[in-house]
Amino acid sequence: MTLISFVVPAFKVEGYLRECLDSILGQPFTDIEVIGVDDHSPDSSGEIFAEYAARDPRVTVVALPENVGLGEARNIGLDRATGEYVWFVDSDDWLAEDCLPAVARRLRDTNPELLIVDHVRSYWDNSVLGSAMRELFPNPPGAVTFSLRERPELVGLLHTAWNKLVRRDFLVELGLRFGPGWYEDVSFTYPLLLAAERIGVLDLVCVNYRQRRTGAITRTRGDRHFEVFPHWQRVFELMDEWAPSVDDLRPLIFRRMIWHYLTVLGNGDRIGTKLRPAFFARMAADYRRWLPPGGYPVPGGAEGVKHRLVAKGQWRTFSALRTVHLVRGRLQDGARAGRRAVLPRARQTARFGRDTVLRGYYQAQLRLPIDQKLALYAAYWYRGYACNPAAIHAKARELAPHIRGVFVVRRDRVASLPPGVEYVVAGSAAYYRALARAKWLVNNVNYPDFVVKRPGSVHIQTHHGTPVKVMGLDQQRYPTGAVGMEFSKLLHRIDRWDFSVSSNTFSTQMWDRAYPANYTALNTGYPRNDRLVTATAEEIATIRAGLGFGPDDRVVLYAPTHREHLPGYRPPFDPAEFVEALGPQTRLMMRSHYFHDRDVAGSVSTAGRVRDMSAHPSVEDLYLAADVLVTDYSSAMFDYGTLDRPIVIYAPDWDAYRLARGVYFDVTAEPPGAVARTFPDLLDLFRSGAVENDAAAKARGHFRARFCVLDDGRAAERVVRRTLLGEPG
Repeated sequence: MTLISFVVPAFKVEGYLRECLDSILGQPFTDIEVIGVDDHSPDSSGEIFAEYAARDPRVTVVALPENVGLGEARNIGLDRATGEYVWFVDSDDWLAEDCLPAVARRLRDTNPELLIVDHVRSYWDNSVLGSAMRELFPNPPGAVTFSLRERPELVGLLHTAWNKLVRRDFLVELGLRFGPGWYEDVSFTYPLLLAAERIGVLDLVCVNYRQRRTGAITRTRGDRHFEVFPHWQRVFELMDEWAPSVDDLRPLIFRRMIWHYLTVLGNGDRIGTKLRPAFFARMAADYRRWLPPGGYPVPGGAEGVKHRLVAKGQWRTFSALRTVHLVRGRLQDGARAGRRAVLPRARQTARFGRDTVLRGYYQAQLRLPIDQKLALYAAYWYRGYACNPAAIHAKARELAPHIRGVFVVRRDRVASLPPGVEYVVAGSAAYYRALARAKWLVNNVNYPDFVVKRPGSVHIQTHHGTPVKVMGLDQQRYPTGAVGMEFSKLLHRIDRWDFSVSSNTFSTQMWDRAYPANYTALNTGYPRNDRLVTATAEEIATIRAGLGFGPDDRVVLYAPTHREHLPGYRPPFDPAEFVEALGPQTRLMMRSHYFHDRDVAGSVSTAGRVRDMSAHPSVEDLYLAADVLVTDYSSAMFDYGTLDRPIVIYAPDWDAYRLARGVYFDVTAEPPGAVARTFPDLLDLFRSGAVENDAAAKARGHFRARFCVLDDGRAAERVVRRTLLGEPG
């Protein structure tokens, strides 16, 4: 029999599900199975489950025809579990590295009915908060078991299902199931604690409990929090059924119920002002209904005051005392903030000049109406007319000619703009006016921090690549690659987004995790790739001829990524040796990342067979001209993949790169073609024909199926219709 069955329900967790599954399947303990339950998720969670099941026989997927909620999804997973123990892991959490061997040892050594493991709360800002286990068990109990009656402090541990492993036979015999709605863990956990005679505690952090910035029910206001009451009702109904065997534990459970109600009511992110009196009334009713005949130990201090007010149903007094407490806290916070702000204000008063005047002009423009026919575009920190914003701008001129499109550009890049493109120069008065008044703001990076998200404006983040390296908040785990980043300001910027354009569902999953905010994801494909899909043979021949390449030349494009942790890095790559080794018909185009040397003119060497194309205005031209792409970890591979031409991964520093910068997937294990780790290997791939043999073609096919299916030549149209014209997706 399998030792542990993991039940992992999923609903709208595409940004976190991979990390959850990897944390389970990557453990140095394999006697497990994973029951993935796709709760009719509207995102790509089901697609992720299917991908993992296809490559790991330990994963079984149940795809539900309709959404049933977390509790019933867990029940369905339980019915399919075959393991000795069941572990209900939430799909946005993840297991601690290498924790399973210790869990397995404790299960085998003590044979518990219920094993509770430790956890930490992992916040989106990379901070971590420990659980109450060490406080409740200052002396770890070790490899022993006990009942709740013997160790009543167990009731103080978090009442969730995911920090508990339950013997499956015990759970089935007990007939305990998860109830519907929110707070389903309540009517599961407390009956388990009451019924189990052999409970173990493992003081090892096994679960990272993700504290999501958006999407968690603990940060969602509404009347669904009233669903906590029927779950506690179920707990006391079961105690009535099991009486008198658990009567002595009623005071303990009752006190915990009142604590829980007060916790929910006291959280402003859950219960809004209008709902608070009704919630309090339900609390008071349950207090009277379930109060043990002999009473219970009322806590002391302020907590005890709350209990007594609930007992008497005195809402007005309860509310008034809470208001006093909140006001006192805000005054204290304000005083601290004021002391911290003295020095920055003093510095700011000394900053006058042109920028100050223009910022004032921007603030004045914000008081004027939004221009309902103005769309402002920008790309790569105002480097020119490029990427997705340029493609959307061009399509908008065709589909929405009534909308005036204006591009922001640096003064030194004005000459690079195509004829007829209206523009404003970054830093000018016209620039500040457009920023303040535009209805639509489109960018593939972010507009400056001072830009205000006006009500009624629409911010469209197009991004500029499919992420191989970690991005956004995920960079907090890799500080070497995040030098100079201010994550609080990043959050301010992403909170302005209304739409996030994705090239594929993988990108959507990663953006959801890296940029947690309340925007709408657009799975449209990349507008900039429309041109690659629709280009004709005649257009490609013209581009090649314009670049000086003949029809018989074999053109290779080399496009590496940027390395934040290695300024000035250049991979070990000898262009002259490369073209000499591959024969006289080989031509090599070198294109650096846009962070490097795009300002310099292209150079020519080796009798014109090697060309630096870093300054060429259109990377799409280079893609169309190239017969083969050589890259490392650049998003160029995803764009070029739409052409279905050979791609080579040249990764001489892969091990160092993924450790320093962090990556979302292994491009050497799931490549778009052949892989070389050294320069001699790279030459051998070309000499032997492995660049385009059957194995390389098969790898490219898998890669394209995963990353390139949305790029069908109509991505820009989809974005324009959805965001500028307001048509339904």
